[in-house]
Amino acid sequence: MKPVCVLGNGQLGRMLRQAGEPLGIAVYPVGLDAEPEAVPYQSSVITAEIERWPETALTRELAHHNAFINRDIFPQLADRLPQKQLMDTLDLATAPWKLLSDPSQWSQLFAELGDFIIVKRRTGGYDGRGQWRIRPGDEAELPPEIYGECIVEQGIPFSGEVSLVGARNAQGESVFYTLTHNLHQEGILRTSVALPDTGKKLQQQAEKMLATIMDHLNYIGVMAMECFIVGDNLLINELAPRVHNSGHWTQNGASISQFELHLRAILDLPMPKPEIFAPSIMINLIGTEVNPAWLSLPLVRLHWYEKEVRPVRKVGHLNLVHSDRNTLKTTLQTLIPLLPAEYQSGLEWAQNKLS
Repeated sequence: MKPVCVLGNGQLGRMLRQAGEPLGIAVYPVGLDAEPEAVPYQSSVITAEIERWPETALTRELAHHNAFINRDIFPQLADRLPQKQLMDTLDLATAPWKLLSDPSQWSQLFAELGDFIIVKRRTGGYDGRGQWRIRPGDEAELPPEIYGECIVEQGIPFSGEVSLVGARNAQGESVFYTLTHNLHQEGILRTSVALPDTGKKLQQQAEKMLATIMDHLNYIGVMAMECFIVGDNLLINELAPRVHNSGHWTQNGASISQFELHLRAILDLPMPKPEIFAPSIMINLIGTEVNPAWLSLPLVRLHWYEKEVRPVRKVGHLNLVHSDRNTLKTTLQTLIPLLPAEYQSGLEWAQNKLS
């Protein structure tokens, strides 16, 4: 099998490498500043763990490489403006939005979108960075350089957030995991819960939406779609053309993880629909030192990224999987004192999702 080069050497690249090992697939996560001649890209299939990158000697070289899967799709989805335009072209539901190009627009924007507006940088904003929640009067505090660099969206009163992770191969066949329920705090994913028996209507709606996007783009590999639940329907919030934080539960809760599924898709290996064993929970470890006491709980699977621990930095995650929901709830309760206080609300939210 061909080796795989991953543009980017963060935790997603690391987990792709780990997924390749049992299959005998050599996966090389590569830093963006690597010297092109030191990277075995000429004989590899190339993928990426990020959708936007600075111009370096390596990225300039790869930008023209035919083996770079989805090469021309990344820039389209890394910018929220063409991403939103794509949703509109495909007639897929998303929050009403506008391009923010000038401060003189605000009275019109409040008239059209209402009194609660989300400002988002077109590129580069993630984990709550590069986003502002604006009510009338707040717009005066926005930095002047953002005009022309942002879109605005109507603030949506949603009842929940879900994501769908799916994959498509070169033959146009797609498979999907069960919808994942997500809890964000300050724009950062804290906890995910995946239940095998998620409502069929929302699951079918989400699969149809994501399949429409992947087919239109002729996309190959794993893609994640984040949505708001509004009434009985979904509104698409964002797309990620890569493996995704909300799919980390698949490492222990599915027969094929999202990382292995991505490798299968880009290498044109068989891609059956992954089996979902049982309810799964993923807890993001954010700016938190490793605690060996977590390992005293038999259901806790620790995935540590070996990164320097800093505030608001994702440094690992915990996966919990069990067929009995009460056993999962008991484990979550036991975890609460083993984690800093800011995790409590997320663990209680997960317990409620299991009820």
